[in-house]
Amino acid sequence: MAREVRLISGFFTVGFWTLASRVLGFVRDVLFAAVLGAGPVAEAFLVAFSIPNMFRRIFAEGAFNTAFIPMFSKRMEKGRNAAGFADEAFSALGATLFLFFLIAQLAMPLFVFAMASGFVGDDRFGNAVLYGRIAFAYLAFISLAALLSGILNSTGRFAVAAAAPVLLNISFILVLLAAHQFEWDPGLSLAWTAPFAGIIQLALVWHAAARAGFPVRVRMPRLSDDMKRLARVAAPAVLAGGVVQINLLIGRQVASFHEGAVAWLNYADRLYQLPLGVVGIAIGVVLLPELSRKLAAGDKAGGRAAFSRAAELSLGLALPAAVALAVVPLSLVSVLFERGQFGSADSAATSIALIIYGAGLPAFVLQKVLLPLYFAREDTTTPFRIAAFSMLVNAAVAIGLVQHLGYLSAALGATAAAWIMLVMLWVKSRRIGAAAMPDSRFLRLLPRILLAAALMGVVVWGLSELAGGFMREPGLRYFYLAGLVVAGMLSYGFMLSVFGVYGIRDLQRLLKRPRI
Repeated sequence: MAREVRLISGFFTVGFWTLASRVLGFVRDVLFAAVLGAGPVAEAFLVAFSIPNMFRRIFAEGAFNTAFIPMFSKRMEKGRNAAGFADEAFSALGATLFLFFLIAQLAMPLFVFAMASGFVGDDRFGNAVLYGRIAFAYLAFISLAALLSGILNSTGRFAVAAAAPVLLNISFILVLLAAHQFEWDPGLSLAWTAPFAGIIQLALVWHAAARAGFPVRVRMPRLSDDMKRLARVAAPAVLAGGVVQINLLIGRQVASFHEGAVAWLNYADRLYQLPLGVVGIAIGVVLLPELSRKLAAGDKAGGRAAFSRAAELSLGLALPAAVALAVVPLSLVSVLFERGQFGSADSAATSIALIIYGAGLPAFVLQKVLLPLYFAREDTTTPFRIAAFSMLVNAAVAIGLVQHLGYLSAALGATAAAWIMLVMLWVKSRRIGAAAMPDSRFLRLLPRILLAAALMGVVVWGLSELAGGFMREPGLRYFYLAGLVVAGMLSYGFMLSVFGVYGIRDLQRLLKRPRI
């Protein structure tokens, strides 16, 4: 029970800091719009910063940690020189990133052209290349920080690693305020802030890892057997990360043929990504090292319990969020975004896309529960093959139905691909055995969670119908939305208690301070 409490409290720790980062990111975007607007400098920096971010999602936080964490966790569980392995992996990753940084300085015009060929011929292209060359150093620092975060997560210390990304948004916010106050060049200021924030994040997690007993040291990189194995495991995960980016590109291309659709899908994506990011990131960060340790210790029962609790918690949080996106999408979109050039027609168009994205939310979150079952066993090939097939589904739906559904085909393609990938991950996981089977508690509580989420939806929908007039009142709209959120949380919690899913004592136990 103590292990289970620490596992679930770890979910809450990571979820809290992820939510804090997303909220600060929203503040950053508001300031960004106020200082730079939608002008050429803003466009140039957004494209430039998206380049290291794209490679970060493919390599650092995706592929490398997917391979590194299970191998490190198993060595730590068995006492097989985990510290030496961490030193070797850190040095190899650092050398690789340094070479990639040098290549990127030469190839930056090609990267910018691939991301925004429409910039060619005006100042945006040159600015994007300049900003990209400066900001690309962020990739090296944040990738090394991700490895150190993997070490902390493997030792059960989640808070520092989860809090580190907050520093990036705080840095951007401070620099935007300073640029406005002192009339600095905003584009260059933001470009230099990116690697500076990466250094701060790296220093924070490096210090935390040293305190945890893993003072990582830089060595001369060498292609040892361990590093060859790490590369073999990471390679399919790199390809899978590329598949995800292709899926995003397909959606952008489909949307680009419909005026306003890129913005509509972007705003809808930001809303449904909030619960997905908070729940999905927390599940993936905490569950992978836990399953890896259980596997190394031969604890099949413990692994099954960890998998079941992760599935239970993820659905317990994702289902009410999906229901809310389905029953009050217009309230969410209009209150948060409808102002200035974003009118009621834009809110309506965005709301429809949000409903479709929301329908895929449970599938996206459950993928985060199933994928660690494969990664903990160092199987990255099966998820890559499934991701590649889901990419074909996404393309077929998004492109095949564009003539009938317009921009909504992009959202439908993403949701259909998510459910197809979930089903295939579940079917293939049958080979893993009992560790991938939900336990009796999960099967008993699942229908109760579904019913509680559905009844919560009825309550929220009813309140929105009764008080919908406040949505258009500038002074009351935020109170209206806050009231809906609070009513939803309270009604859902009440239903869970009535149906015997969680009571007050359960919540007190789950919210105990985790080890950090």
